[in-house]
Amino acid sequence: MAKTPEIEDVRLLFHRAESSQKVCVELIELLEPYNENNNALFYGYKAGATMLMAKHSLNPFSKLSYFKKGKLMLENAIQFDQRNVELRFLRYTIQTNVPSFLNYSHNKENDKVFLLQSLNKVNDQMLKNIISAYLKKASQ
Repeated sequence: MAKTPEIEDVRLLFHRAESSQKVCVELIELLEPYNENNNALFYGYKAGATMLMAKHSLNPFSKLSYFKKGKLMLENAIQFDQRNVELRFLRYTIQTNVPSFLNYSHNKENDKVFLLQSLNKVNDQMLKNIISAYLKKASQ
């Protein structure tokens, strides 16, 4: 099996995938071996990238299909690892950015509270900075 990617690289690719379909496809392929059982966090990022494919697709049916598939994957990843701050942050960022007609915002407030309560327990300084900056921006 290929070498496990570094989480910093996955985060960077995910950030770039928002504006590039090529990077989005790359990220999905990189995370292909992962599922909620062997790496819930990477599976969550694969779910997020799958949802981002909706943004890059022109066909309305494909858009909805990518979104629904990614949403189910992300919910499964979180179900498997409910205390994972980064997974909950991923869902929070998605739910604060998707159009309201997709009706995917039911966890937004709970996730925000969870993130605020968990932030001081996060050991990864880079992740802590990303989350605090996002929460600060979202509350303005």
